[in-house]
Amino acid sequence: MSEFFIQDRQLSSITRTIVKDEKGKSLFLMVGRWGTKGDALSLYRLDGTLVASIKQISFTFGTRFEIYKDFEKVGTLQKIFNWPGDFYYIQQLHWAVHGDIYNHRYAIHHFNKKIMEMDKATLLTGDYYVIDVVNDEDAPVCICIAAIMDYWLYNRKRKTQQHLELRLTNETS
Repeated sequence: MSEFFIQDRQLSSITRTIVKDEKGKSLFLMVGRWGTKGDALSLYRLDGTLVASIKQISFTFGTRFEIYKDFEKVGTLQKIFNWPGDFYYIQQLHWAVHGDIYNHRYAIHHFNKKIMEMDKATLLTGDYYVIDVVNDEDAPVCICIAAIMDYWLYNRKRKTQQHLELRLTNETS
């Protein structure tokens, strides 16, 4: 099992995101952008090798993302339902993402086998997301899934905030 650390609120942002190990050594660099159909994020090893990527493919009936590992499509992630909590599924991998997405405390399972667990930690250098991956080979895909969860979380908060601002403006007019 390996732990990966990502600075809080950097995972799905448009800026470059560095993924480190538990010793603080930089392992991966995530670059790209979100927002419109066709946008993508790519995850590179520091030697420049592309190891995984995510492509935003649909806004119809909810946003979906294709996940690639080593240039091969491994799955499509989509939100299945959100009651009583969010539940996401990657059909081709048979992976389910569930837990407290809002507080970055969730897990990925393949049936009853744990693939990954996400949590938060405060270190001397700041607040971090901590990704525990059972099999190191799954780490690039798990980091990409964590970026999608982060995107959905902060994009949802932005939409809710915009809706509230619009409603308040209309009520005061």
